[in-house]
Amino acid sequence: MTPWLTILAVVPLIGSVLVVLLPKSRPTLAKQLALAISLVTLALTVVMALQFNGASSEPFQFVESYPWIPAFGISYSVGVDGIGLVLIALAATLVPIVVIAGWRDVDATSGGSVKGYFALILAMETLMIGVFAATDVFMFFVLFEVILIPVYFMIGRYGGPQRSYAAVKFLLYGLLGGLFMLTSMIGLYVVSAQVTGQGTFDYLSLVGLEMDPTAEKLLFLGFFFAFAIKAPLWPFHTWLPDAASASKPGTAV
Repeated sequence: MTPWLTILAVVPLIGSVLVVLLPKSRPTLAKQLALAISLVTLALTVVMALQFNGASSEPFQFVESYPWIPAFGISYSVGVDGIGLVLIALAATLVPIVVIAGWRDVDATSGGSVKGYFALILAMETLMIGVFAATDVFMFFVLFEVILIPVYFMIGRYGGPQRSYAAVKFLLYGLLGGLFMLTSMIGLYVVSAQVTGQGTFDYLSLVGLEMDPTAEKLLFLGFFFAFAIKAPLWPFHTWLPDAASASKPGTAV
């Protein structure tokens, strides 16, 4: 079986590395390569989507699973349902648009590296695909947090006059949300170990977990605050206007 989801994630990652390796004197080539890689990723997404079986009774398709940290029940596990497929297709469609829209956002006189900007866009695409495809909760958490890094640099290095303030505020809020999520994930792992005798981060195993109502409510609150900060929801939303206004249009999208 073709590992479609891994291929989709690896292609923009390789493209990001290739863009970084280009000489600074070739900014147009960096843009062209980034656009070409994003279009290849989009084409591969279309090919994968055409093979998706909407009538299947399986919860996920294009499933891949490999042990990562077996001692803690952590694995590299990916798969998509209908919603995940739509989100990956949306990301793959938006990235070429963002590359084209940002064609003139960064140049040699703007103070930032042209190739760095477009390499960060491709790196973000890899992480977005990974987030939407992850079926291991720990893997989802890692990718969801790592995505803070390229966004931070896209705001802090390529943003407007208030970019430093906006980037730091974005990062601090993101890390705070990540702390709530990490705490809740550890709690979920402990509960799964108590109920089943073996802790796990596998999504399908956790969905059917019967747990104490009090623990369930506490875990819900932890995940609620994590996503309320990251989404964001009021009153944790104040980082978003600053980040959006200080960003290039492509970064804001």
